[in-house]
Amino acid sequence: MTRLITRLRELRHSDYRITVPVRAVLVGSLYASTQSLVIGALTSTTIAAVVAWTTRDACLAAGATAIGVVGALRIADALRPRAIADDHDAASRQEFGYRAGALAYSGLLGLFGFMTLTRSSDGVVQLLAVTTAIGYAAGIAGRNAGRPRIALAQLCLASLPLSAGLLIGLEPLKLVLAAVIVLFVVAMIDITLQTYGALLKATLVSHENAALAAHHAAQARRDDLTGIANRTAFREQFEERLRMLPSGGSKLALYWLDLDRFKEINDTFGHLAGNALLAGVAGRLRAHFDSESVVARLGGDEFAILSPVGDRQEAATIGAAILALVRRPIAHDGHSLRSSVSIGVAIAPENGREADTLLKNADLALYRAKESGRGQLYFYEPVMDEKIERRRQLDYELHGALERGEFHLLFQPIFDLAAARVLSCEVLLRWTNRHHGAVSPVEFIPIAEDNGTIDAIGHWVLYQACEVARSWPADVSIAVNLSPIQLRATHLPTVVLDALNTSGLPPERLNLEVTETVLLEDVEASVAALEALNRLAVRTTLDDFGTGYSSFSYLTRFPFQTLKIDRSFVTDLERSPASIAIVQTIVDLGAQLGMRTIAEGVETQAQLDQLRRTRCDAVQGYLLARPMPAAMVSAMLAGEGKKATG
Repeated sequence: MTRLITRLRELRHSDYRITVPVRAVLVGSLYASTQSLVIGALTSTTIAAVVAWTTRDACLAAGATAIGVVGALRIADALRPRAIADDHDAASRQEFGYRAGALAYSGLLGLFGFMTLTRSSDGVVQLLAVTTAIGYAAGIAGRNAGRPRIALAQLCLASLPLSAGLLIGLEPLKLVLAAVIVLFVVAMIDITLQTYGALLKATLVSHENAALAAHHAAQARRDDLTGIANRTAFREQFEERLRMLPSGGSKLALYWLDLDRFKEINDTFGHLAGNALLAGVAGRLRAHFDSESVVARLGGDEFAILSPVGDRQEAATIGAAILALVRRPIAHDGHSLRSSVSIGVAIAPENGREADTLLKNADLALYRAKESGRGQLYFYEPVMDEKIERRRQLDYELHGALERGEFHLLFQPIFDLAAARVLSCEVLLRWTNRHHGAVSPVEFIPIAEDNGTIDAIGHWVLYQACEVARSWPADVSIAVNLSPIQLRATHLPTVVLDALNTSGLPPERLNLEVTETVLLEDVEASVAALEALNRLAVRTTLDDFGTGYSSFSYLTRFPFQTLKIDRSFVTDLERSPASIAIVQTIVDLGAQLGMRTIAEGVETQAQLDQLRRTRCDAVQGYLLARPMPAAMVSAMLAGEGKKATG
């Protein structure tokens, strides 16, 4: 009993410790079970009417009428559409309305029961009145536990008058029943408080989880380095602005920015200086544009800005301001970092109404700005579509390229640093077209992904790679890159298994490489695909590690056996302590997670020596071996075998 009294005292202050959204949910729970409220009101009104009709008592008839009127009002209130209260005043108004009806109704039921006990001697009639009030009181603990002060008041108003009515006659059995009702009230108070505690805890946890999810969602749309919107957030807001763009009058300018010679700053002053430049530029752009505009970093040294404009002249004025903002030097570690920016501009709706079209046109304009000497702004013009014409021709030529035998494979060895031997070879796809000659993979692979030929090309690469690797020593594996299309294909495990069975290559000798940007497009689907591959005993590698937005946080989710350190870190090993620290961190992290590490892009002896000091597992690069045909790989491996036996 002491504990119950203490909890009742604490209840008086509970509302001051909960937030408005939590209170709104608790108030909303009062209306969560409208069906039980309606049934209870109809049942109680019917029983009260039966009692009044049976006794022919005017007072009981008046009480039954009052119960019916209040019950009807409560039913109407419960069935009325209502929005979730979004502030303290709205929640208070909703709660006050419910409390008024609930207390009036429970008070009338209790009073009606009291009058029945004192004005009628019919035991059946008394039983009807008492059970109706007690049944109502029992249901309150569950339905109204979200606002326990209302529930407890109803409980007392409906039950205690019955005890008073039973005590008046001083009949032994009625005295016992009165005591039982009092004990019932005490028990129901305890049940109500326990239910409230559980409901409050669940509501608080739900709101905390929702707040955490909202925080993570906001973080996922924010660029970690600069604090401005990232590519995901930019795309969402871009498409939303285009949908809201009116049919006439207002225009939306898309500025695609690329910092000029950013790599030179990285190479000269290190990555920390490059990061400072990116953060400084982002800060200036964010401060210059108001909330009607969108400023985002798309990755690397690329930024994008959306700004409403009235005409092309206003767009040009804004572009000139951007050029001036970026040209201003940024101080870092005693140095004055100077850069310029090239800008491509596309304007909606005259240059397109779809996000992809406008991005493509702004990219064409940016390409022209860079070609023209950098540090300039160019608007999209239809003549820039010459680049698109080449893309269209390559698109056409890709269909049938496999049948014409225009693809061939090269292999770049990967060396085990400790054993000084070839550990694996990465497959590199090359295309020599009948009309365009040698076409870079950087150019044709995105086209193949768009037109759907990448699936067949990827299958061919996989089959050929497994067939070539079959003749290599058993301790040498083959590494094949997967495109986003291949990774998302549901039949990928079947294709891989077929390639292994056809060639006879053991699955543990096949290593499939995936870039992080591919994974982040659809995390859940990527995890499922990688787990399916691992079940085949095929090994998987995270390629270009360290270049994405959230590399470290995703490592625990993706089932990789190998990390490939991006060449951008390896390039700066000779002159950048920051790159050395990053590479060392990745190597140590890989060791802790049970993953091997491979450094790509090794071109100097100094880089190789530094990688030895970091205890990196394997290396790949022009210093050790350039990409070569399969026959040269076989000869190299044969030479290693002779040295080992000799």
